[in-house]
Amino acid sequence: MSGMSAPARSRLLREQLAPAARMVVCAALPWFVCLWIGTSTAPVPAALPAVLILRGDVFAAPRLALERLVGVVVGVVLSVVVLHWLPLGSLSFVLLLVGGCAGMYLLRHDGSPNQQVLVTALVIYATPVPGYPPARLWESAVGIAVVALLGPLLWPPDLYREAADGLEAYRTGLRARLERIAALAAAGRPTGPAPAPAPAPAESFALWHRPYELSAALDHRSARLLLLPPRRAPAGAADVLRPRLRLAARTAPALYFLAQELETRSAGGAEGAVRAMAPLVEATASALDAALRGEDCAERLRRARELEAEHRASYPGRRDAALRAGVHLTLEALAAYPDPAAG
Repeated sequence: MSGMSAPARSRLLREQLAPAARMVVCAALPWFVCLWIGTSTAPVPAALPAVLILRGDVFAAPRLALERLVGVVVGVVLSVVVLHWLPLGSLSFVLLLVGGCAGMYLLRHDGSPNQQVLVTALVIYATPVPGYPPARLWESAVGIAVVALLGPLLWPPDLYREAADGLEAYRTGLRARLERIAALAAAGRPTGPAPAPAPAPAESFALWHRPYELSAALDHRSARLLLLPPRRAPAGAADVLRPRLRLAARTAPALYFLAQELETRSAGGAEGAVRAMAPLVEATASALDAALRGEDCAERLRRARELEAEHRASYPGRRDAALRAGVHLTLEALAAYPDPAAG
């Protein structure tokens, strides 16, 4: 941080402190509210929602809080019913376990089970104290209400800045990836650069999936934040950024196919069609890099198309057409967005 300006250091400090401060407030407030209304002397369930929900996307807090509340209610009802009709023992435990697992998957969202059903049921089952189930319900409800209603309002992140920083990180990672596959294609030339090590599968997937995550975050969060005060992003900044995000999302599948095809063909030996792809990949990467920066890429695009035409004339076979497919689709997407900054 020594090389940063004072405003940049201040912004970075706020971005680092805001999540911690948000979590502290949303955990402490329900704790003291529950102490005040007398649910228990240690209302831990009131503080847990802040710790468990606000670790991720703060703007998803209302949805996650509602899911958690439903899970708590179902878990409380399940445990109370089982304990009312059956004594503590193997049979009641197995019945509770089966019912909790069924509730988790019946209340799942986007394929993720609602674990709070089973967790709440087991905790209450293990604490057969009179008055504990309603206390657990009250404390969870207070904590969830604070997280849902207050969490997104406390120091909300700058959506535009997050999306812009994410796009810049994607652009940098994409350029490095395309440089690597260009080096692989050129490996048969005496002056060809040595390719960098292949990225891990998880890292590779994260790169190609990043544009979709950024676009969804900018659009969906903006829709959920209509009642929040406006952030300090420049007027229309998100509208300038969205075309570049769409371009990144549209070209990601084509570039993924290109990377897979070139890596597979390069592993089988540096054939002529593959080696001739190196300058074409480099030119395509340069044009796309300029477009994702919001710059005019017309001249770079023209050069890439010339190289594509030369490669098509030299290698007209169907197998070579498949090799060029990723580049061709990328250039088509660039032609549809000649000036992303213009929207």
